[in-house]
Amino acid sequence: MAFPDRIERTVEIAHPPARVWAALTTAEGLAAWFGDEATIDLRPGGAAWLRFGGDATADMRVERVEEPKVFGFTWHIFGLPEGDPRRTYVEFTLEPTSTGTRLTVVESGFAQLPDDDYRKAYDGNADGWAKELGELVDYLDAA
Repeated sequence: MAFPDRIERTVEIAHPPARVWAALTTAEGLAAWFGDEATIDLRPGGAAWLRFGGDATADMRVERVEEPKVFGFTWHIFGLPEGDPRRTYVEFTLEPTSTGTRLTVVESGFAQLPDDDYRKAYDGNADGWAKELGELVDYLDAA
């Protein structure tokens, strides 16, 4: 049986796209809701890095920057050994609405995993995106 290749989440945010864009694409914004510390070189091919609570880190490569509409990056797949070259692609799409911004995040590339790695990576990231998008909204609402 084939597994889904992608996770997709959409959230309505009561803030303008420029504000949401800054939260997604600046080190300050990323560190405030997505990790504890962040760096980002916001250009295709640029490097980004996040540190989560404790010693967990994520190295990312910026792939797509179309301000203020689309931001995409690749990163290491959760649960795979360090140094494994397989990555997933994460893309945020921002759409202005009458009340703020509709933000959609899609992470794809899970179909490349064998069955025993797939469930851990897919389920972990599906749960993670639900939590992280809630933290993004909380961060924007508090600012």
